[in-house]
Amino acid sequence: MKKIKLGIVFGGRSNEHEVSLKSAKQVIDAINKERYKISPIAITKKGVWLFEDSGLKYLDFNLAKAQKEGGVEVDADFLSEKNDDVFELLKKLDLILPILHGPYGEDGRLQGMLDMLSVPYVFSGALASALAMNKQKTKIIAKKCGLKVAKEIIIEKNKKYKPDKIIEKINFPIVIKPIELGSSVGIDIVKNKQELEQGIERALSYGEKVMLEQYIKGRELTVGVMGEKTPKALPVIEIIPKLSNFFDYKAKYQVGGSQEICPADIPEEIRKKVQKNAVKIFKALDCRDLARADFIWKNDSKEIYFLEINTIPGMTGTSLAPQAAKASGMDFSQFLDKLIIGALKRKNKNFYA
Repeated sequence: MKKIKLGIVFGGRSNEHEVSLKSAKQVIDAINKERYKISPIAITKKGVWLFEDSGLKYLDFNLAKAQKEGGVEVDADFLSEKNDDVFELLKKLDLILPILHGPYGEDGRLQGMLDMLSVPYVFSGALASALAMNKQKTKIIAKKCGLKVAKEIIIEKNKKYKPDKIIEKINFPIVIKPIELGSSVGIDIVKNKQELEQGIERALSYGEKVMLEQYIKGRELTVGVMGEKTPKALPVIEIIPKLSNFFDYKAKYQVGGSQEICPADIPEEIRKKVQKNAVKIFKALDCRDLARADFIWKNDSKEIYFLEINTIPGMTGTSLAPQAAKASGMDFSQFLDKLIIGALKRKNKNFYA
C-alpha cells in the first residue's frame, strides 16, 4: 500500500520551543514507518522553516540543548538551509501532524494557514485552537456550559491597576497567569502585595494581558478527550507536584518533578464528573482529535473547578495524554495512529485503514 506522506511540524517561535523538540523526537521515533513516509519540518525560533533532512538535522543538533535549562540558543547556522517555497512543499503532503505548543503553533495561526492552503492536519481547527489558547475566552465558554471556575481579574500591559483593589476582590494566595501561554510558563502563586506586583510584571513580559485567579486548594486532575463527533474521555490522571507547590514548568519537565497517578485514585462520582466536564468543554469549543482538560478538585468538597484546556498536549511517550491512552489499552504508536487515521478520515470519508 502506498505510504501516507506525513509532515511532522515542530519547534516554533514560542517559549515552548524546547518542549516541542522533545515531543517531536519521540513522535518521530514511535510513528509506524511502514505506513507513513515522514517529512520532519522544523520551525526555528526566528520563524525559519526547514524541511526533510534540514529539519531532522535541526532537531538532532538542538535536542541536547533543549534538555538543558538554557535551551536552544540561535539558529544562524541553519539560515542558509531555509526553504523559501514553504507553501508548495506543504501542499505535497497528505497530512500535517503539528507538534507545536504555545503561540504560533497551538493558537490557531498555523491552523488558519493550513486551512487556506487546503492542507489537512491533526488536532483542532483555527477557531477552537485560538479560543482554547486564550484562558480568559475559554473560561467564559466554560461558565456558559455550566463548569465551575475560579474568580478572576484581568490586567493589561501599560494600564494602571490598584493592588489593594485586587486584594480586596481576590484573597491570597493569588495565581498569576499570562493569558496565552502553555506549559505553565510565567505562572506564579503569590501570597503578599510585593509578590503580587512582581508576579504581574513578570507575567506581562510574556504578553499583553495576564489573569489573576483565586487559588483553589485541592487535587490536580487532568483528562484527555479523543474523537470528534462523539468524543470520549480517557482515564483521569492525578498530578502530584514534587519539586514545586503546583504543576509548574519545573514539575512538568524535570525528572522527578511530579508524580502522575493513572488512573487517578478518586471516588467514582468525582471521576465521572471530571470526565463529563472534560467532554463538555471539548464539545463547547468544537475541539477535535485530542485535547486535555485540567481541573482542581477542591479539598473537603465535591466541587470541581475547570482550569484550562490544551489542544496540542505534550506528546512524549510519558506525557499525560499518552499515559491515559496507555491506561485505556493503546501504546504510543497505536495512540498516534488513531489520531492520524481520524484526521485522514475527516479529509476523505472513504479512507480506510
